[in-house]
Amino acid sequence: MKKNQANSKSTDPKPLDLDLRPGQSIELLKALHILTQEGKLNQDSRRKLKQVLHLFQFIEKILKELSEEDVAKALKLSTLQAQDGQGLSKGLSLADHGAGKSYLGFIVYDLFFKQLSQGHIYGIETRSELVEASRALAKHLDFQRMVFLNTSVAESSQSELMPSHIDVVTALHACDTATDDAIAFGLLKKARAMVLVPCCQAEVAAKLRQNKALNLARTPLAELWRHPLHTREIGSQLTNVLRCLYLESKGYAVTVTELVGWEHSMKNELILARYIGRPKAEAADHLQSLLAEFGLTQTLSVRFP
Repeated sequence: MKKNQANSKSTDPKPLDLDLRPGQSIELLKALHILTQEGKLNQDSRRKLKQVLHLFQFIEKILKELSEEDVAKALKLSTLQAQDGQGLSKGLSLADHGAGKSYLGFIVYDLFFKQLSQGHIYGIETRSELVEASRALAKHLDFQRMVFLNTSVAESSQSELMPSHIDVVTALHACDTATDDAIAFGLLKKARAMVLVPCCQAEVAAKLRQNKALNLARTPLAELWRHPLHTREIGSQLTNVLRCLYLESKGYAVTVTELVGWEHSMKNELILARYIGRPKAEAADHLQSLLAEFGLTQTLSVRFP
């Protein structure tokens, strides 16, 4: 009997590791179903929480750097400018694209924005039921500076609810071309930083398949995507390389790294872009050369104008 009891206990959800930050909301974690009502964590939630918290570490570093930059700029303002309110910051802004249930947005607000008196997070999601649920949760938790838009990534830039400028753009597992839409949004809103974890990059792979016979006759490089599995993998890899070159051509410094270990997720590439105001002509040239080499110039000109 004791043996059976021991076995049953081993299958129970594991308790939450006691490494939460001071003031972190347990109620939020329960509302997001990351924790059970008893405060326990199952293995699926553990993986999800690990991804989000790891990504938050990158975002937090960026937010702190931007805050320090804003403080330094404010100190340089003349007394007259300060009195007129010119150039004074209204707080940092972050737009989270493909927000889903807004795990990332809520965690970022709880661990960073909640302690501040200003600044907003905007969650963009197409599924109306998820948007309504996020609005209700934000109201319940009194997260007053969270705004949720029921719209697509591409259409969100034209929304009257969005400010003309956004400091940080995030997109965690935004599917296929939604990541490109998030980049376009960031460029339009003059984002100072972008944090992107792409997902399901199918567009380039489809174009490679479409022109496979022609490319096999044209260049031996087409052997890289002759087989369907390779087509998918090359398409995904090429998509992210093009995105990085595009961001560099627009004045961003780009770093590419892993989000978490590959055992947690295959969609694991993290692209960090920080605006430095120095567009790289070489990156633009390499981008166009790659598009031409892979026969993608005409079809992807809208993605990388």
